[in-house]
Amino acid sequence: MPAWDLSDLYPSGGADQTKGGFAGRAAAFADIATAKAEADSFAQKYSGRIESILEGTGGADDLADALTSYEVLDERMGRVGSFAGLVYATDTTNGDFAKFYGDVQEQLTGISSSILFFTLDINRIDEAALEAAYADSETLARYRPWLTAARAWRPYQLSDDLEKLLLEKRVTGASAWNRLFDETMAGLRFDIDGEQVPIEPALNTLSSASPTEREAGARSLADTFAKNVSTFTLITNTLAKDKETEDRWRGYEDVAQARHLSNQVEPEVVNALATAVESKFASVSHRYYALKARMVGVDQLNYWDRNAPLPDSDERKLSWDDAKTTVLDAYRGFAPDMAEIAGRFFQPSGGSSWIDAQIRPGKSPGAFSHPTVPSAHPYVLLNYQGKLRDVMTLAHELGHGVHQVLAAPQGQLLSQTPLTLAETASVFGEMLTFRALLADAPDERSRRAMLASKVEDMINTVVRQTAFYMFERDVHLSRREGELTSDDIGRIWTDVQARSLGPAIKLNEGYETFWCYIPHFIHSPFYVYAYAFGDCLVNSLYRVYENGHPDFASAYLDMLRAGGTKHHSELLAPFGLDARNPDFWSGGLAVIEGLIDDLEGLVA
Repeated sequence: MPAWDLSDLYPSGGADQTKGGFAGRAAAFADIATAKAEADSFAQKYSGRIESILEGTGGADDLADALTSYEVLDERMGRVGSFAGLVYATDTTNGDFAKFYGDVQEQLTGISSSILFFTLDINRIDEAALEAAYADSETLARYRPWLTAARAWRPYQLSDDLEKLLLEKRVTGASAWNRLFDETMAGLRFDIDGEQVPIEPALNTLSSASPTEREAGARSLADTFAKNVSTFTLITNTLAKDKETEDRWRGYEDVAQARHLSNQVEPEVVNALATAVESKFASVSHRYYALKARMVGVDQLNYWDRNAPLPDSDERKLSWDDAKTTVLDAYRGFAPDMAEIAGRFFQPSGGSSWIDAQIRPGKSPGAFSHPTVPSAHPYVLLNYQGKLRDVMTLAHELGHGVHQVLAAPQGQLLSQTPLTLAETASVFGEMLTFRALLADAPDERSRRAMLASKVEDMINTVVRQTAFYMFERDVHLSRREGELTSDDIGRIWTDVQARSLGPAIKLNEGYETFWCYIPHFIHSPFYVYAYAFGDCLVNSLYRVYENGHPDFASAYLDMLRAGGTKHHSELLAPFGLDARNPDFWSGGLAVIEGLIDDLEGLVA
């Protein structure tokens, strides 16, 4: 099983990390010192002069030069921040790694504070003057998408001093509570068959073929969560109040408005998505879980049986090499370029891995693909345990990785994709892998099991993540009325889960605490709807692909190469799709309904 080597960020920064003196740290702090000097020089040259620079002799070209310098500085800071975050994810219980991460975050925040004036001053430029400047400078026009996204925050911008205060206090505010969550969750141990295991193996018991193991795992999870729920309740209350305070000062009209702005998506589009998904609870999740209960031979499934394999499922484990071959072959069948890029993650030149797939105590749970910076490459983290879902996770994260590699030539400021579009490539990668596996299914039993697994994954992505979004909205709105108890949050959680999962799922005692382990609620409020957005978007894209869109693969890769340079409406136009149209979301959900239809046809 591979463990990543971070030496492409800083020399010898990966496999030979040692307690108290891991390599790469000195080089990272040297870059911080350089960044501080560059930031001081940048501030001396440009602070308070952005509007006058645009009005001067050099005009648009001088502003473009400022943006270029800002981008270079931002990438240097991004490299250090990425390295510190990845080192920390390697073992969040390692005190030296945690200190390094905290020190880097603190120093980067200080540098960011010193150059915060730049985006604030850009937002003071008159719109007409900026429009005229685009016509005068090709370089400035290239940065237009980034400037447009930055200026979307103009109505909510505070005074310079307040903006600096909010930024600097983040280290001891939200970021500190994020760290507390990470380190607390990483330190939890769950009693599984007498062995004390971290959260990933414990959660993995919920998809075991053994009913006894699933129930024991669920009860161990519930017991440990209950013992620690007061800490997670305090973290949730504090972060929700912190967010409400800043939202009120900025004048946001909705609890999720900051996320919508960050995602560059209109609130009405998100509302249309959430409404469409909620309207399909009965025909998608309720219907599927009732079907699964019938296949299992019970009237109602316990919550720990929700992701259980079917009784006749093939539960063989796939080796890491098998998983690699499966995903790369699926990618290659769609576009050889995708497989070539994804292959670099396994064995790039020099033989070092861009993937950390091992399961280790203290390692960050879950999975992600970190883009780092354009001058380096992404790194993928997952906890591979050999199940089909782990293969799908690999396909998902490599989809992100391919997207990040393709978008990197856009540069530090323009390669970054809004979350709603960032999930497109990952979910598309999953779909390619699933379709390839389904086509090779040896018999009806295997096909039935694979269809059930895929439907469950899509329900987890679309229905469950939309329910998460509904839960977050209810929590943040309720917190405005006063502090919430653990029971309050538990009631909100079980109410939303009952509505979304339906009567075929029994929410047994203990499930009311399962909200507390979801990291997105803590790190990225309202992130979760991006998954549903991406899945429905991919379903619609895949229908276009199956219907024989000419040169679809080329158009799709061009969409990924665009990075953050285009709005979702521009990216979807070549495929004849429009996310503002309610039929767009209905079409995506119809794909899930169609798979359930296929599954019902295979059930006697």
